[in-house]
Amino acid sequence: MLTGFPLFHSMSLGERNLSDNSGGATNSNNHLEVQPQKKLDAGAHLEVQHQNLDAGALFVLKSKGSWLHCGYHLTTSIVAPALLSLPFAFASLGWPAGVACLTIGALVTFYSYNLLSLVLEHHARCGHRQLRFRDMANDILGEKWGRYYVGPVQFMVCFGAVVGSTLLGGQSMKSMYLISSPNGTLKLYVFVITFGMFMLILAQIPSFHSLRHINLISLVLCLAYSACATGGSIYAGHLARAPPKDYSLLDDSQDRIFGAFNAIAIIATTYGNGIIPEIQATAAPPVTGKMFKGLCLCYTVVVATFFSVAVSGYWAFGNKADGTILSNFIVEGGHTLVPKWFLLMTNIFMLLQLSAVGVVYLQPTNEVLEGLFADPKKDQYSARNVLPRLVFRSLTMIIATTMAAMLPFFGDINAVIGAFGFLPLDFVVPFIFYNITFKPSTRGAMFWVNTVIAVVFSVFSVIGSISAVRQIALDAKHYKPFANV
Repeated sequence: MLTGFPLFHSMSLGERNLSDNSGGATNSNNHLEVQPQKKLDAGAHLEVQHQNLDAGALFVLKSKGSWLHCGYHLTTSIVAPALLSLPFAFASLGWPAGVACLTIGALVTFYSYNLLSLVLEHHARCGHRQLRFRDMANDILGEKWGRYYVGPVQFMVCFGAVVGSTLLGGQSMKSMYLISSPNGTLKLYVFVITFGMFMLILAQIPSFHSLRHINLISLVLCLAYSACATGGSIYAGHLARAPPKDYSLLDDSQDRIFGAFNAIAIIATTYGNGIIPEIQATAAPPVTGKMFKGLCLCYTVVVATFFSVAVSGYWAFGNKADGTILSNFIVEGGHTLVPKWFLLMTNIFMLLQLSAVGVVYLQPTNEVLEGLFADPKKDQYSARNVLPRLVFRSLTMIIATTMAAMLPFFGDINAVIGAFGFLPLDFVVPFIFYNITFKPSTRGAMFWVNTVIAVVFSVFSVIGSISAVRQIALDAKHYKPFANV
C-alpha cells in the first residue's frame, strides 16, 4: 500500500543536521572539544524553535508532562471500550488464531511505538523536536507526504474516533435506559445528542497536558469495566440458562476468509493509537526514556484488560459473541444474565471513560484549529484566543454529534477508517521512519524485521479495507439516517 516510501535512504536526517558541525573535528581530542558546542547549539535551536511555534503547538501541545502523564494519555488512547469487541473478533478466528493475533498485535505495536519514540528523541537531541505526526512526515519523507497523506489520514482517524466515541456513548446511555425502563420509547439520537452536549463541555479543556488527571481516572475506569466484563462473562458462562458454547467457524470459505481479515482489522484497530508524536510532545524536556516508561505502564494495563476480556468473553459465548460483549449479557425479553445493577454499573464505567477517549482524540483537531485561528503572540486565555477556541471547538463537536446521531451504523465506516488509517499509521509508518532516520544495516536483522512488518501490514491494510467495504455493502439495506438501533 505504501510502496512509495523511500525505505532505502542515503543519509539520515540526524546525520544531515549534524554534518555542518562536524567538519572541523579531525582527531579525537578536537572531537571532544566540539561536543559541548553541539549541545549548546541544540539547546539554542530548541529555544528558537519554541519561540517560533504556532498557536496549535504552543497552546494545545504544551510540553510540561512527566512519563506518568504520558502513560495516562497512552492508556486512554489505546485501552478504550473497543476492547469489548475482542470476543467478537475471536469468534471469526477461533482459539489458536485469536490468541496468536492478539499476542502479535501487542508485541508489534509495543515495538512500533518504541521505534517512533526513538525517532522523536533522536530529532530532539539534534535540536529539532517534532511535535506532530505530520511534522515527522514532512521532515523524514518530504512535505507532500505530510500534507497529503499522513496529516489527512491522522485527522480522519482521530475525528472518526471522536464520532465513534459519541455514538458509543449514546448507545451506552440507551442501554442503561432500557435496562431500567424496558418499554421506554426514547430514540437513540436523543442519547447521542445528550452525550454530545457533555463532550462539547469537555472539549473546551485548553490543552492535552490539562487532561492528565482525567486520563488517570480513565485508566482506573478501563480497569473497572474490563474487570466487570470478565467477571460477568465467567458468571454468565456458568449459568444453567447460558447459551450453549460453540467454537466452530463459519462453513462458507469465502465468509470465513473475509471474517478472519475483518477480525484482524478489529484487533489492529483496538491496539491503534495514531497520536504517539502528540502524546510525546506533552512530555517536558529532556524527553529521553519517558515514553518507554509510559508505554510500559500502558501495556501492563493492555495485557491485563485485552486478554482477560477476549478469553473470558469467547469462552462464555463462543461464536455467538456480539459486537460488544455487554450485549451478550442481555437476552430475549429484556432479561439479563447478570444482575441489572451490575450491568448498569459497567455501562456507567464505560460511559465515563468514553468521554475521556473522545477528548483525547479531539486534540489533533484542536491543535489544527488553534493553529489556524489563534494568535500565538497573545495570551492563551485572552479574549482574542478564547472566543475562537470556544466557537470552533463547539462547532467541531456539533458536527461530530450530528454525524453520530445521523449514522448509527458508523461502526462499519469506522472499520474502513481503522483499516485504512490505524493500520498504516501504527503498523507501517513507524518502521519506515526508523529505517530512514537511523539507516540500520541491510545485512542486519533489524532492517529486515522492520521492512517485513511494514510490507505485511500494508497488505493487511489493503485487504482489511476491502473486507470492511464489503461489510458496508452487505449491511447497506439496513442503513437509515437517524435509525433507532
